[in-house]
Amino acid sequence: MEIKMAAVVENYRDRMQRLALFDVLYSLQNKKQKDRKGQEIDYFNLGLLALLFFFENMLLRNKKTGVNELAAFYQELNEGEMDLQEEDYLKAAKIVIETFRPPGGKRNSRTFYNWETRKSDQVQYSILKANTYDAATNAQYYVLDEDGLELIFATKEYFSEFQLSMNQLLLRKQLEKGEFAGALRQIDEMRIDVDTLYQRIVKIKHEIHRNIISDETYERYKTMVEDINRRLNREHDEFNELLIFVRDMRARLSYEITSAKDQKSYEYIMKIDRELQEVHHEHSKLLNESIVLKTSALQAARESLYYAGINSFNFNQEITSRVISAPLPLEASRTLVNPLLFLEQVNTWSPLTVFGQQRIENREREQVSQEFAELSGEEKQKIEIGIQNRNFAYIMRYILDNCEGDRFDIKTVVERCKKENSEMLVHRSFYDFFLLLHQRSPMEVGIQREKSKGTVLEGVVEELYPIYKELLVEEGMEDIQGCGRYSIQNMVITLRRENDGL
Repeated sequence: MEIKMAAVVENYRDRMQRLALFDVLYSLQNKKQKDRKGQEIDYFNLGLLALLFFFENMLLRNKKTGVNELAAFYQELNEGEMDLQEEDYLKAAKIVIETFRPPGGKRNSRTFYNWETRKSDQVQYSILKANTYDAATNAQYYVLDEDGLELIFATKEYFSEFQLSMNQLLLRKQLEKGEFAGALRQIDEMRIDVDTLYQRIVKIKHEIHRNIISDETYERYKTMVEDINRRLNREHDEFNELLIFVRDMRARLSYEITSAKDQKSYEYIMKIDRELQEVHHEHSKLLNESIVLKTSALQAARESLYYAGINSFNFNQEITSRVISAPLPLEASRTLVNPLLFLEQVNTWSPLTVFGQQRIENREREQVSQEFAELSGEEKQKIEIGIQNRNFAYIMRYILDNCEGDRFDIKTVVERCKKENSEMLVHRSFYDFFLLLHQRSPMEVGIQREKSKGTVLEGVVEELYPIYKELLVEEGMEDIQGCGRYSIQNMVITLRRENDGL
């Protein structure tokens, strides 16, 4: 499979925009300043702390956050990690804010070569923006800009756990908009997500067997596995809904093929259906793995933890020696041994149960169903035969009315339909009609009239009777293209009348 270069570099500028947001942190990393003990000040960490500080104040709706507040935050958080005075914290806060928001008013930017447009390009971003100004104290307050919020969100891992669910939502939106090429690429990304989840489950499985050494670690891994299983169940349900949506779209497109563009869309949706089923199958196996992990692996780890405790328990030392060597009083000895004894089991029956609520049924009374009656399989089959019978009778009547003579071929019928009744050619019944006649040829109309009662050929025979006594079908050499979806081998149909000689 060849790599599509356009797909590789698609949205290249947007990706570079997100990467450029980290430039401010690496710019702070290049600041070479030392504290009063000669240790280098880690401005990279101070920059991240500043982002967290402004973000927390936004959550608290505190609009008065500036240089002084950031310096006070550094000083309170430090607790002896760096040897700095109050003026040093203020200087560090100014450096960080000036890096996030250049004092000249010019926004931070990054110049790069855009491989999608094949031109030199530039992205600009703003981490901090001015919020309010206090004229009394000559203090400027700041708040995180949109790019600053995106940077702070990028430092927290949201997407590894929910990437597949997000791709499912994007796939549905792309299908609704008719972006089939993008939908195929989205399915490929979903396949990668499934593989990543599989590797993670395998890793967790090994960790369970290796790391569960106490009840605390067991409960932690149990919670983790239950979260994974719950999320996989939601994704499994979404896959089922996506498959139903794709198949409904495929069925709708199959009846709307009128141009080359429609044919291309139909081919796309067929490929999407196939690829999505493969990913769903892999995800289903992943769900089964998580169920096994939730049941057998955790249970085995729990049992191994239990037997490890049993093996390390010395009955003679912990119980016998303490009871005999002390010696312990009878009540204290009973209390010591009690956890190792079986619980007392007593089977009792209370006479009061006869006064409890009883379930009384009238077995002779017929149960009345509250549900709507459904058609049986035989009734559905009769309905389908009736529909097909009317379709075939309509086609036979059209041929007898519009084809001259008693000998004609399918090619002539198709050409006539393309001029007068092109809708007939897009239905499967038109082609099934000729295939069925070919199977029954030669067909004697009088004899077939008695046999065809209740079959799909009943209407066809009634159209032929009593004028014609026999129908013959002979195969031709060429293939006839009825529409963009169906084609059929040419056949010659001969009708013999009652007064024709042998």
